[in-house]
Amino acid sequence: MKELKIEEFVDVLNSAEPTPGGGGASALAGALSAALCGMVAHLTTGKKKYAEYQGEIDKILEETKALCVRMEDLIAEDAKAFAPLAAAYGIPKEDPDRAKILEDALVNAAEAPYKIVEAAGDVRDIVVRLADIGSRLAISDVGVAAALCSATAKGAAMNVYINTKLMADRDKADKMNEDTKALVSSVCSDCDAVYDRIKGDLNA
Repeated sequence: MKELKIEEFVDVLNSAEPTPGGGGASALAGALSAALCGMVAHLTTGKKKYAEYQGEIDKILEETKALCVRMEDLIAEDAKAFAPLAAAYGIPKEDPDRAKILEDALVNAAEAPYKIVEAAGDVRDIVVRLADIGSRLAISDVGVAAALCSATAKGAAMNVYINTKLMADRDKADKMNEDTKALVSSVCSDCDAVYDRIKGDLNA
C-alpha cells in the first residue's frame, strides 16, 4: 500500500477490490492532516515572531513526521486485517472451529481502525496547538488539517463499528464501541472548534 502512487491508490479504491477501503482512506486523511501540520510547523520554525515557541515547533516537526509514517503503516495494517476476516467467512458453517476463528478475525479487524482513531487523537493535539502558535500566514492550513483529522476519526470509527456489530462477545464489543465513541467525540469536538475559530477569523 505504501508503495502505491496517489493515482494508483485512488484507482484501487475506486474498484471492486476490498482493500484499501474506508479504513485505509481514513488513515490516508490522517496522514494528510499530520503532513499539513508539519508544513505549518516548517513555515513557522526559525521565524523571530514565533521564537518563544521554537522548542515546541521543533517537537512538532518530529511528531508530525512520525505520525505520517504511523498513518501510512496503518493503511497497510487495516488492509492486512481484512484478509483473515474474509477467509473466516469462507469457512463452512458446520466447521466447529469457525465461530472462534471468525470472532478472532472480527476483533482483529476492529482493532486496526481503532488504532487509526487513536492516531487521530495524537494529530488532534498538534492541530490544537498550531492553531495558537503556528504561522498566521498558514493558519488556513491548520483549519484544513483540523477538518481532515475530524474526518479521520469519524471514518475509521465506521470500520470499528461494522466489525463490533458482528462480534459474539458483546461485552468486548460494547467496550470497544464506548472507547471509540468517546475518543471520536473528543477529537471531533476539538478539531471542529479549531476549524470554526479559524473560519471565523478568516471571515471577520
